[in-house]
Amino acid sequence: MSFQQLKITLVSPELFPLAKTGGLGDITSALSKTLCQLGHQVNIFLPCYQATQKRGQSKDSAIKPLSIPIGEKSVAVSLKSTTLGDNPAEVFLIDAPDYYDRPELLRDPGTGLPYPDNDERFILFCRATLEFIKQSGFQPDVIQVNDWQAALVCAYLKTLYAEDKFFSRTSCLLSLNNLALQGIFLKGSFGKTGLHGDVLSQFEFHGKISFLKAGILFADILSTVSETYAVEIQSSAEFGNGLEGVLRQRNNDLYGILNGADYTEWSPETDRHIPFHYGPRNLSDKKMNKEALLKECGFSPEKLNWPALGMVTRLVDQKGLDLLPDMTAELLQKEVVLIVLGKGEAKYAHMLQELEKRYSDRVKIFIGFDERLAHLITAGADIYLMPSKFEPCGLNQLYSLKYGTIPVVRATGGLLDTVGDYKSDGTGTGFVFQGYYSFEFLEAIERALEVYQDKTKWEKLQRNGMSQNFSWQEAAEKYVELYRLVQKK
Repeated sequence: MSFQQLKITLVSPELFPLAKTGGLGDITSALSKTLCQLGHQVNIFLPCYQATQKRGQSKDSAIKPLSIPIGEKSVAVSLKSTTLGDNPAEVFLIDAPDYYDRPELLRDPGTGLPYPDNDERFILFCRATLEFIKQSGFQPDVIQVNDWQAALVCAYLKTLYAEDKFFSRTSCLLSLNNLALQGIFLKGSFGKTGLHGDVLSQFEFHGKISFLKAGILFADILSTVSETYAVEIQSSAEFGNGLEGVLRQRNNDLYGILNGADYTEWSPETDRHIPFHYGPRNLSDKKMNKEALLKECGFSPEKLNWPALGMVTRLVDQKGLDLLPDMTAELLQKEVVLIVLGKGEAKYAHMLQELEKRYSDRVKIFIGFDERLAHLITAGADIYLMPSKFEPCGLNQLYSLKYGTIPVVRATGGLLDTVGDYKSDGTGTGFVFQGYYSFEFLEAIERALEVYQDKTKWEKLQRNGMSQNFSWQEAAEKYVELYRLVQKK
């Protein structure tokens, strides 16, 4: 059978290195690059944020600016284009400075709250994206959209563009990266979408509207980022966040595809962000990264022989930070250091900073996001903590495995699919705990600390993890299968 090239458009609120708050930016970048390597034609649409303009050289597109309606008003929108180094995918930036030229992607840094006009920002993004796709002449076989910010693309394709011949052969795949983020707004926001009232029921969500719910109901096919999470989000409100019933309706169209890790960015043998490269054969060089990390934290030299626990995380409820206060007093009686890099909600930042004040000789907290420091913590720590309440896929545990930094994770979502619990026979790749309780988290860390004391067992465990391969090649091939499947529908 001859190879059939697909035309694929990815629509995403994040794209590394142009705009990133979490794993979605990494995913969009790595997936697009791998799809190109598989021989497909790919372009990407992203809002032209302030951060995007700082991190990449963009130029005005040849496509003329447009006027996009939002409710009763019209907004002038232009298109810019840029490139991503060795990634052949073409990147288009939806430029409307009043909406996107802001210090943060989604939240007002002054209040920590979502921007009050996020409804308009992403109505505009979705409508403008479809209009500019038409103007470009690039007729996609599949448009893959990510999360609530891009979900209205599915709704528009099936309503405003249903009779448009340009999109007559275009299917829409909605990727669900996190069901806790749903794009919920007051009902008045529906009037801004330009959609007819007869589709309001697809948006309605407990007296409000949900952009994500509409996307789920209008998409041709759905994917999420691990097989376990695909089951979890249909099982209960704990994971489905009120959309579990809608997802059960779409059960036959919902597929779990485990994210890959981009080993061109995340490999201890080539990582440009760390001072010393190492691999399974020269694990002793990992300790030099630990020394550099502890020095950056201001810890005394004798702590080099203490186990270093690391976290790189968004400071949000999902990430299990609520488990820390009830177990840190007992944990920090031991000879360990704790290093956390994170950005997010003020209450978690305050809690961590108070912890640092109390245990300043063994706790270091970095508030904010720093790509170099994220890599150094991953390389320099001995143990990586990921006690998530829920975790659709998770990327940091994949990175930590490759770096020989042993993950301690909760048994949920993609963590369950990627980390094998350590057994006394030397099998496994990390330490897994079941219940969302501080004492279970502490017990898992204590199991890790016990094995850490036996250098032979620890190095075998490190090599187990480093030998795991979660490359994007397999994940991208599964997405291509989905694209071809939805074309046949």
